[in-house]
Amino acid sequence: MMNVLLVDDEPWVIEGLRTMVNWKDYGFQVCGEASNGPDAFRMIQELEPELVLTDINMPVISGLELIERSNRVMARPPKFIILSGYDNFNYALTAMHQRVTEYLLKPIDEEEIEAVLFRLGERIVEELETEQSQSRMHFLLANNLLNRLIQGEDSEQLMHQTAHALLLPEDALLRCVLIEASGDTSDLRSRVRKYFAETPGRIFEDSAGRLGIILPDDKFPFCRVQELAVRLYNELTDESNGTVIVTVSSALQGIGSVRELYVQALEINKCKRCQGRDGVYNYRDLRQDGNSGNYAKEKFKQLLELVMTAQTGKIHSAVEDALASITEGLPDLKHGMAHVADLELNLCRRIGEMNGEPDAFMKKVQDEYGNTGSFETYSSLKKYVLELCLEAANDLARLEEKNENNTIFHVIQYVDREYRGKLQLQDLAKMFHMNSTYLGQLFKKETGKPFNDYLNEKRIEEAKRLLKRTQMKISEIALQVGYPNTDYFISKFKCKTGMLPSVYKQESKRKTAG
Repeated sequence: MMNVLLVDDEPWVIEGLRTMVNWKDYGFQVCGEASNGPDAFRMIQELEPELVLTDINMPVISGLELIERSNRVMARPPKFIILSGYDNFNYALTAMHQRVTEYLLKPIDEEEIEAVLFRLGERIVEELETEQSQSRMHFLLANNLLNRLIQGEDSEQLMHQTAHALLLPEDALLRCVLIEASGDTSDLRSRVRKYFAETPGRIFEDSAGRLGIILPDDKFPFCRVQELAVRLYNELTDESNGTVIVTVSSALQGIGSVRELYVQALEINKCKRCQGRDGVYNYRDLRQDGNSGNYAKEKFKQLLELVMTAQTGKIHSAVEDALASITEGLPDLKHGMAHVADLELNLCRRIGEMNGEPDAFMKKVQDEYGNTGSFETYSSLKKYVLELCLEAANDLARLEEKNENNTIFHVIQYVDREYRGKLQLQDLAKMFHMNSTYLGQLFKKETGKPFNDYLNEKRIEEAKRLLKRTQMKISEIALQVGYPNTDYFISKFKCKTGMLPSVYKQESKRKTAG
């Protein structure tokens, strides 16, 4: 149905217009009534009726002034029918010739107004159909050109065609707004046009059904874009139960920046969708802090410490903080998976050190809660990390209790910490109040290696790490890992690895350079 606004300062005229005509028979419905020019002008802008019936003489703003203002301000002004008394007939007729609209002489004749409505109704429908067809063709053209730019094409011809189709200078300062909302995208396009009326031909739809719009910064500076984006978001959320995300890029120079503008808006969209949040977000406000990686690392370290010490009461909030630290900036959720994988590795290592079964632990957790590769949302990953930490805290507490009276466990832990020092089995036996022969037997049973072999293996592994990652001299490394005699260290290193420490260092450098 087409909307019609009735305007007259005489209430009985409005009442007569409303009841005299069966508006539905001609495809119209009365959307509002006004008794003066200012109210009528405001309602025309708010309701955007296709037709206005207005008296020629009204307080403050006359009917002719109302037409002139509407035609000047609105992108698509309504059709007007002027109601005129006999005394104003010649004046109204002259004005109508200038503005190509309809007029009716008071008192209004029912058959005459119905004939005018029939004639105008057909004309409005025809114009709307033509406009919709042209708009659709323009959208298809702009959509094709913009999607080619988004996908990485960058030929000069494409830049020129796009600038021409979008009526933009090729060096214009631009920004991109990306809208994700449930429902019909054609309906969404009409809503976007309502708020960004000056750019009806700069709308595109990406492969996921999100609607984007390219805006010139001279007509749409940041503050105005933000205001319009919020209004659009509020309207969409009022009418939808689904998630609505509106994201705004920064401003960049030239048609060639369209891809980067889209990527900025898309990155924020993906980040907020992973977090399960909706709202209006700006790239310039959410730009990733250069220290965010260190911040996330620290948060996960704090979480690990709480799990290690079985402080289950603090784990929930620590998980919340840790997960927020990897999604608060722009990165996709997958960029934060490395922190979760590192957490898994540290927990498994600790469980293994305490004579637990890390493989069985991970299988149990993943069978019940999934694995990191299967999570696409912030909430599902958060639930997994929480359950992982709670299960690990319980397992570690149980293993701690089990190992509390297990002397050999504490001996092995001591060796793992102090292998750089001067360690001998006899000294350990005295320290832990055990027979040295019995301790040696227990040590081999628990580790699968004799004490000296286990100790040398720990030292050689640390030496390999230092050879790869530091510029220390071989004599310094020998002393660092517990060998005061450099020749003895070289002998043990070659026996274990099959090569001299110097050769091992050179091989490591070559592999790193390659």
